[in-house]
Amino acid sequence: MTTWPTGVQGLAWGADYNPEQWPEHVWAEDVELMRRAGVNMVSVGIFSWAKIEASSGEYRFDWLDRVLDLLHAGGIRADLATATAAPPPWLTAQYPEMLPVRADGVRLSHGSRQAYCPSSPIYRDRATALAAEMATHYRDHPALAAWHVGNEYGCHVSRCYCDTCAESFREWLSARYTLDQLNDAWSTAFWSQGYTDFSQILPPRATPTFANPGQVLDFDRFSDEALLEQYKAERDVLRMITPDVPVTTNFMVTWTMEALDYWKWAREVDFVSNDHYTEAQSPDRHVELAMSADLTRGLAGGQPWLLMEQSTSAVNWQQRNIAKLPGEMRRNSFQHIARGADGTLFFQWRQSRGGGERFHSAMVPHAGTDTKVYREVCQVGAEYAALSEVAGSTVDAPVAILFDWQSGWALRQNTHPTADFEYRKHVFGYYKALWQAGVTVDFVAPGRNLSAYSMVVVPAFYPVSDAHAAVIADYVAGGGHAVVTYLSGVADEHTRVRLGGYPGAFRDVLGVWSEEFHPLRQDETVSLTDGSTASLWTEHLHVRGAEVVASYADGPLPGVPAVTRNAFGNGVAWYVACDLDEGGLGRTVENALSSAGVAVSRSPIELVRRKGDVSWLFAVNHTDTDAQIEASGVDVLSGEQVSGRLTVRAGDVVVLREEV
Repeated sequence: MTTWPTGVQGLAWGADYNPEQWPEHVWAEDVELMRRAGVNMVSVGIFSWAKIEASSGEYRFDWLDRVLDLLHAGGIRADLATATAAPPPWLTAQYPEMLPVRADGVRLSHGSRQAYCPSSPIYRDRATALAAEMATHYRDHPALAAWHVGNEYGCHVSRCYCDTCAESFREWLSARYTLDQLNDAWSTAFWSQGYTDFSQILPPRATPTFANPGQVLDFDRFSDEALLEQYKAERDVLRMITPDVPVTTNFMVTWTMEALDYWKWAREVDFVSNDHYTEAQSPDRHVELAMSADLTRGLAGGQPWLLMEQSTSAVNWQQRNIAKLPGEMRRNSFQHIARGADGTLFFQWRQSRGGGERFHSAMVPHAGTDTKVYREVCQVGAEYAALSEVAGSTVDAPVAILFDWQSGWALRQNTHPTADFEYRKHVFGYYKALWQAGVTVDFVAPGRNLSAYSMVVVPAFYPVSDAHAAVIADYVAGGGHAVVTYLSGVADEHTRVRLGGYPGAFRDVLGVWSEEFHPLRQDETVSLTDGSTASLWTEHLHVRGAEVVASYADGPLPGVPAVTRNAFGNGVAWYVACDLDEGGLGRTVENALSSAGVAVSRSPIELVRRKGDVSWLFAVNHTDTDAQIEASGVDVLSGEQVSGRLTVRAGDVVVLREEV
């Protein structure tokens, strides 16, 4: 059961608050403006290490005491950080060996953030000491709602290749393998890489040519766990001193897609929180937001979660610092709530005058409060207060997408049949097809019991253990419907290719086998018999009991099956052996949904339900025209009764408490 920040009533609304960037006379004004905007929680102290610990063991809490007192007096709860996300200059100057090292041997310098090696005993000692001081000092402060450990782990430095990491990597490996097992798992007979002692093993540093795939994947796993162990070290100190205060850290489930395996991380936090920034240039940014929110809900096990950061408008680290259109921030916020969040916060409260993110938008812009951004902030804050009844409710989904960070790690390596494949983009294509069909989606981890779902999509599930493959087969045999895509089942958990034809682990359940991959040339497109096209991937597929749904009409494999459907046990397994264009993918997904008995409801607006004692229908209109849907109930934001037909204005949001 999720533990929620203490004392936060209704939906959380607020921001990262960095008062150390401003003169103290601004702080009282900040709290007054927060109250006006309906803010009830802020994250404090995330990048404050240098301000809190001015030199080794010299802690200065007086300024932070005054900040927290002001927040408490204003009725605002504090998600208090351990301040360990950015080590201060005095620490890295004294211990330069704690700075991270790139694969080419270059040691990174101080001057930004996350300037530490995850395996550094010096960093861990100083970080846990600071966490202990923070917990001891603030354990009884009435504003304290939760602890915020670190910040966006893996966002900038997710892999370190220094000698300390090399030794830790060897220890990690020796706890999991004998030398014979390691040599077998890594296929070290290739290129004379056989190890006779663990001391010979290094991280996959820069080498004359391609690195060993098994070594790289294991180093990814090690690096993920090294960062997780750092988080857990601070968390455990906090739990020992303040056992009743929940602890979290903010994920970035789409931006650090290939850095951390958040299925592991989610088990170690008291409530799941995430940071999300829309890609300003993408016309599908609202769909990608929905995917991120659904994936975060999956990490939370279906329970409410917190959006720790989003932007009110422009995001300064994107290629173009594009401002959000009027109403866009409001729609973004309600999308997250619709998909299971019990609160949304921003980076940050007041837009910085200086520093590396001075042009990143905030709740209070450079131009002040007489602005589109602050007015919209106040509007949404008031609407969140009216919507407090939604807190604690959940979201049901008939379809799941199996999501595997480790497949992303493995498929980003060199020497695959194409360098143009992107795991996140591939998953998003299937998610978008389901979103357009009006189907709510859960994301699930490999090995998860799938019996609750009418249909499961398995996109590019590449390094698959026998046990995880059996879960898919058992699901289909038991009556489930699965859509499996190319690059699934090809390798075992060590990235060794499964012999006997692709897609390896899933040949039997799919009723097919492929003898050779045929990735397409740059700018090459092939046609399928159902009118679809492919432009990245094809393969020489044979059916072994499966029904051919579509074949290639031209290209290198005319007449060869491209999409198949196989009855297996009491269920059905589809195989999509190519990268269908958007229209073809949409048709294939809708055919699979129909076969699985899942209703398709295409609508010009986004519709999602949250359920508790009653249900709430969230209707978000991303278009520039009004739209109508069939619905009845009470508009929670306006209080108006709706009977039969609901009009959602262009760019607007409606939340309807539905009639039973």
